[in-house]
Amino acid sequence: MIRKLIRRVLRLPLRPQGGAEAVPFKKHGIAREHLSGPALKVTDKLQAAGYTALVVGGAVRDLLLGKSPKDFDIATNATPEQVQQVFGRRARIIGRRFRIVHVPFGQEIIEVTTFRGDADEVHTDEETGRILRDNVWGDQEQDARRRDFTANALYYDPAKQVIYDYHHGIRDLQRKQLVMIGDPERRYREDPVRMLRAVRLAAKLGLNIEKDTAAPFANLITLLDDVPQARLFDELTKVLVSGAAEACLVELHRTGVYRAVLPQLDRLMRDAEDRAFLLAAMRATDLRIAQNKPVNPAFQLAALLWPEVRQQALELEADGQSVLQANLGAIEEVLDRARGMVPARLASTMREIWSLQPRFESRSGRRPFRQLEHPRFRAAYDFLLLRAENGEVETELAEWWTRFQDADAHTQTEMLQPERSGTAKKRRRRRRKPAGEGTSSTGSAED
Repeated sequence: MIRKLIRRVLRLPLRPQGGAEAVPFKKHGIAREHLSGPALKVTDKLQAAGYTALVVGGAVRDLLLGKSPKDFDIATNATPEQVQQVFGRRARIIGRRFRIVHVPFGQEIIEVTTFRGDADEVHTDEETGRILRDNVWGDQEQDARRRDFTANALYYDPAKQVIYDYHHGIRDLQRKQLVMIGDPERRYREDPVRMLRAVRLAAKLGLNIEKDTAAPFANLITLLDDVPQARLFDELTKVLVSGAAEACLVELHRTGVYRAVLPQLDRLMRDAEDRAFLLAAMRATDLRIAQNKPVNPAFQLAALLWPEVRQQALELEADGQSVLQANLGAIEEVLDRARGMVPARLASTMREIWSLQPRFESRSGRRPFRQLEHPRFRAAYDFLLLRAENGEVETELAEWWTRFQDADAHTQTEMLQPERSGTAKKRRRRRRKPAGEGTSSTGSAED
């Protein structure tokens, strides 16, 4: 009790438990100033109240890799109720499987988690081994064992500027490898989504998945079939807005982990034209993220599902429907199949991007001006550029719209084409694939 009081007065952090390697500042080079102001406020205030409070996981990992963390998570020995008591009404306890505390500072939210206990003490499903309930508190060493990968089991103390490394995470980062803590098969059975997370982190960080960590994928991928669709979509969204979506999709396909979340990916990646279109769309969004521009995963989802829409539309045209009718019919059919996976808000954006594509062919009368006024024109235009880059539409069409949208009113009028009579220009048809080749996709979107 006296020791705790002294630490509270002197604002000293509590000593970590267990056999972690304490890596000093001169070896890792991460200073307090590298953390966000809110992260420092949370750790300082919890330490002043007599608790352990350390920055943990992805933020420490990213700083070691020379990257800017998108958020800062704090681990503490304080329970959620104690954290809430320290920060008052601003702090909010959330979650059921594992309760955490959100402490908001304007636009930034600091997530505070209590050290978790050993996996043997949590509530699991007897048949699958999956964790059902996880509100078992422990100490810092136990919490480190419960982290998924060694690179995420790193704890940084801003007061001492020391990193506590329990599982050689720094060494693994230096070796450019992603390593699971504990028995990989057991850890994947506890939470199958860890397989998706392994692929995403490896691709995003430029790491190789260590062979024992990757070995169980082939036998355990089917476990993802029982994961709720909403959780799978949340993980897919993280892939799409990771800033490394192109590399992630390539790695998902290489490892085979795509099957539960993107079953069409194999057909897309095996078709040269579809692969080029899909990866170009991912690359475009990765570039926007690198430039700190806003993105909407609906754009990438639209690219993922576009081959399905295109093929279905061609079949409807062959049955005698007009280009516009076939396009709209194909859109609704594809979105209907994706309804369980794609949220309605994203599906609406995807529908608009797709439905505007055949309308780009109309360059006479008032139609081009109505196209410009559509709220999704920019996203649809960017999609048109991808199609032109992939040879699906004439480059001249994309160039015309590039000039038209920036021209003055007089020039726009001069650019309009004369009204055509008779049959409309037919859609440029794609080559027929030999039997055995696939043409399909699954979605992602941006604005």
